[in-house]
Amino acid sequence: MTDTQYRIVLRNCGIINPEEINDYIANGGYMALAKTLKRNNSQELIKIIKNSGLRGRGGGGFPTGLKWEAAASAINKQKYVICNADEGDPGAFMDRAILEGDPHSVIEGIIIAGYAIGANTGYIYCRAEYPLAIKRATMAINQAVSYGLLGENILGTDFNFKIEIKLGAGAFVCGEETALIQSIEGKRGEPILKPPYPVQEGLWGYPTLVNNVETFANLNPIIIKGAKWFKTIGTSASSGTKVFHLQVE
Repeated sequence: MTDTQYRIVLRNCGIINPEEINDYIANGGYMALAKTLKRNNSQELIKIIKNSGLRGRGGGGFPTGLKWEAAASAINKQKYVICNADEGDPGAFMDRAILEGDPHSVIEGIIIAGYAIGANTGYIYCRAEYPLAIKRATMAINQAVSYGLLGENILGTDFNFKIEIKLGAGAFVCGEETALIQSIEGKRGEPILKPPYPVQEGLWGYPTLVNNVETFANLNPIIIKGAKWFKTIGTSASSGTKVFHLQVE
């Protein structure tokens, strides 16, 4: 926190070494994941996110908990989680700042979302023009694997989850979730008609949850401090803070 801003998503940026997992852990990192797996109740987790009032920070503003609930209720053994890091707005760098400054907060959020909906695989779709963000996200994934926070039997449980990074070519349209999914599949990145929605039929035809970088980075504080705490911030229709940037000319 500073005199003029209250940092939730950017809580660690500029404070910790983003290339060192121990710095993240020392500041409460992965405590939310541990708490989630210890609770061993995905429905209770989804209820917390619903009660928090968190809305997707990618632009659409759809209630995050409702999207998770829909993905969790889809009946299929194979499900996916996608982190949309394709920040195509001219001059925008909010997602880039988060991935560069605190990549583990995003990794932890993706894992938690995977547990909530019953997925075993996640993807970070990031534009190739963000080499530092890609480097640090890759380092964070490898560190999480080495600490038993990703991969098989996470933290000694029967939950398995992996994350891969997919690079985008910088097409603005791939910021739209169905176009992004098409791109990951190796097709031309262009939107397709909905319904069916990705939570019903997404990546390779399987139920897929798509949230953006900032949405995932909110999850650790919500789970640790609670939905009621998060609801005290923001507005009655949209809880929490919003990361934005100012372009000075």
